Amino acid sequence: MTTQNKIEIGTKEEITWCPGCPNFLVLAAWKNALAKLIKEGYKQEDFVMCTGIGCHPKIYDYLNISGVYGLHGRVLPVCLGMKLGNPNLKALGFSGDGDAYAEGMEHFIHAARYNADITYFVADNQNFALTTGQPTPTSPQGFKSKAEPAGEYNMPLNPVKLALAAGASFIARINPKDLVHSQEIIEKAIKHKGFAFVESVQDCLIFNMNSKDLVPLMYKVDNKDKKKAQELADEWDYDKKDGKIPIGIIYQEEKPILEEKWPQLKKLRESGKGRKSIK
Repeated sequence: MTTQNKIEIGTKEEITWCPGCPNFLVLAAWKNALAKLIKEGYKQEDFVMCTGIGCHPKIYDYLNISGVYGLHGRVLPVCLGMKLGNPNLKALGFSGDGDAYAEGMEHFIHAARYNADITYFVADNQNFALTTGQPTPTSPQGFKSKAEPAGEYNMPLNPVKLALAAGASFIARINPKDLVHSQEIIEKAIKHKGFAFVESVQDCLIFNMNSKDLVPLMYKVDNKDKKKAQELADEWDYDKKDGKIPIGIIYQEEKPILEEKWPQLKKLRESGKGRKSIK
């Protein structure tokens, strides 16, 4: 896009994902979304990111915004630290499903509960792809790997239901193969005032092609009703290949954010002051 080139959302780093990986589509959606938001008046220097460890978090190398690589599972505490240091930043967190729901599960729950103004994006391909395909907490029953050659015995957890229970104020899913819709949801997540959780349901071309069978089950939603959100969350249990999979905004509400509840942060936020991020 001309807009992207003008504001240099991308970098010149060589992209090392496997050819055909859905992460290329995710990256395009993020570039498009950030370019559009900056064109609307957001400042590029006010975006800051933290990524975890895994295939997807290499997006850090390909987006031209400030940030740091975090430790495995520790994306959200770093994002929270960024907000404590400068509540006027737009903090973006990037994780994979292992990063988010295994090592990082406790942070996920409390970040939702705190409702800090953070956008958290999780690329869920239902396996630890970078370390050759071990199961994660969202892997379906029967999923075979070097770690569990007989197959995964346990039922996967449902992060959407968990986010609802923890009090997340914005919960969404995307199918990265629908680039326009993915960009739209990312934009809405960033604009949302509070903790915005977006999960991308996608394949791993090498270790888990399970998700390719899920696309025909997906349909779009835009919901703000809590009771309906619970029903939507129950429609897919991350195990079955039948039923329906809602994508889009599963739940959204407006409520006080962490930066408004803490007097010190509220004062700093209202002043418009804070340290600039550096990459």
